[in-house]
Amino acid sequence: MDWDIEAYRRSVAGLSPDTVRAYASDIERFAGWAERGGASGPSDVDRITLRRYLAFLVTRRYAKATISRTAASLRSYFSWCARRGLVGSDPSVRLSAPSPDSRLPRVLGQAELDRLLGPRPATDGQDPAGRQGGGGTDGERGDGSQVAARDTRDDAVLELLYGSGMRVAELCGLDVDDLQLDRGVVTVTGKGDRQRQVLVHETCVAAVRTWLDGPRAVMATAASPGGALFYNGRGNRLGTRDVRRILDRRSPVPTHPHALRHTFATHLLDGGADLRVVQELLGHASLQTTQVYTHVSKERLRAVYSGTHPRA
Repeated sequence: MDWDIEAYRRSVAGLSPDTVRAYASDIERFAGWAERGGASGPSDVDRITLRRYLAFLVTRRYAKATISRTAASLRSYFSWCARRGLVGSDPSVRLSAPSPDSRLPRVLGQAELDRLLGPRPATDGQDPAGRQGGGGTDGERGDGSQVAARDTRDDAVLELLYGSGMRVAELCGLDVDDLQLDRGVVTVTGKGDRQRQVLVHETCVAAVRTWLDGPRAVMATAASPGGALFYNGRGNRLGTRDVRRILDRRSPVPTHPHALRHTFATHLLDGGADLRVVQELLGHASLQTTQVYTHVSKERLRAVYSGTHPRA
């Protein structure tokens, strides 16, 4: 019997690439463990086997978030197996796992934003790490025009992430045709291939226009995907790891690209935006997902308290 993991991977292709990779990896890891216990395929797995596996992950000190995601992966996989007739009944129904520790998203301070989005000091042909010609970790080809084009690209990437709140994978998937810069609108394809329109401000529009007006062509190669909005140093479509390297170059402290999305949402709430509006802009299917940002919107809480409490 075959676990048929590749067919399962194709069945969830509509999810984000990172989710597909994580789910498939979780199932491959489980299948290897189950085979060592004598299972030859999904029909040999029952609910007790699944619970034993999650307990095994706990004993191996896997993070709660990883165990929780593994349970979701197993539910998704065995639900698919049941629909395909690979199992008589779904053993993962109501399979639960420890809830991951609740961690509030980190919001960038004003000094960090100024460093990321503000003017860059002259580097005399060197990148911030001191490498002559900016020979970069994402494969820049080294001459001055490449370094200048890379910096212009980085400006546009960071402005888009903070100015629109889009996910990093959504930014990497953008094509030039997704832009309506005259209207300040970008069409984004999010999780589950759901499309939404996000708004971008004038500074962001200007940064993207500057990138399109010459530097984008400098970074392109004959093999580059013609429609892609952003390229890495090899002329390929910009990837999520490339974006992480941009933050490594620009940020004064270690910063995850997703922090710009958190900061976008929090600053909107601090400014008085309605939670449902923020939900729409972020592309959250559930308002409950957006509500986490109410816990980090401290400035808004202070403003409401100061404006409403009689003795404030």
